[in-house]
Amino acid sequence: MNQLDALRQWTTVVADTGDFKQLSVSKPQDATTNPSLILKAVQKPEYRPLLDETVKKHAGKPLDEVIDRLLVNFGTEILQIIPGRVSTEVDARLSFDTAATVARGERIVALYKAEGIDTEKRLLIKVASTWEGIEAARALEQKGIRTNLTLLFSFAQAVACGAAGVQLISPFVGRIYDWYKKSAGAKWDEAASAGANDPGVKSVREIFNYYKQHGIKTEVMGASFRNVGQIKALAGCDLLTISPELLAELAASNEPLEHALDAKAAAKGDAKKVSYDEAGFRFALNEDAMATEKLAEGIRAFAADAVKLEKLMQESGK
Repeated sequence: MNQLDALRQWTTVVADTGDFKQLSVSKPQDATTNPSLILKAVQKPEYRPLLDETVKKHAGKPLDEVIDRLLVNFGTEILQIIPGRVSTEVDARLSFDTAATVARGERIVALYKAEGIDTEKRLLIKVASTWEGIEAARALEQKGIRTNLTLLFSFAQAVACGAAGVQLISPFVGRIYDWYKKSAGAKWDEAASAGANDPGVKSVREIFNYYKQHGIKTEVMGASFRNVGQIKALAGCDLLTISPELLAELAASNEPLEHALDAKAAAKGDAKKVSYDEAGFRFALNEDAMATEKLAEGIRAFAADAVKLEKLMQESGK
């Protein structure tokens, strides 16, 4: 049994890609996309026609609607290959606007429904884990729209997401690791900070254990991996979303893989229950320099890629 098959014994494997033609190789259960992955895909010759056709078919419509239609076209193609769910992201520029995020999420759901997709079972609306994004997710969940809270770097964000009843969270393992490595500079000890000691891995483990101890139903999906060591240290997490390159690396290894996270063991923990109102959430997030910086940086990066995607569409329409 290779490591990818071993991982599947305990964890739902999700592909982190907009390149849906790679999915038949890795055979994931679910798939996630984001503006950066879609931008990367449409710059490849095999996917550019999907962008051009979307722009041509919906010429004259608002650019934000055409982008949503492109995202849905990618998601619909992905759903023809995978048996599970696809995550489609709301424009990161709406990360601090609850009402606009809800409206955009509802529109994306409507577009999927028009394609015949059972959105309650097969779609997650991806939203940034700001206070406004979490409140938007709460509202969407109350409407029966399932959500995936992304750009999650802190325990406070995870607590607020669990309290809002979101379907799934995506803590960003690799970006947490990046911050601590950069912060340590020459003092960084890679060997001492690997595997179970990786700061990104430790963050996900704390959230996973807390959720299982307190019976919080929100699914935990580790994301943004830099190496297979991080993935192996989280074997047993509810879900892990993994790039095609790291999926291939796991599939190529027959080394033993240990069960790292155990929900039953975590349920016996003794962590105190925590809750936040808006002021408490904002203060807790502010106290976490890593989470504050990486959340802001992530929103800026996704927003910049959304602008680049818009430019490609405008050029295509000329």
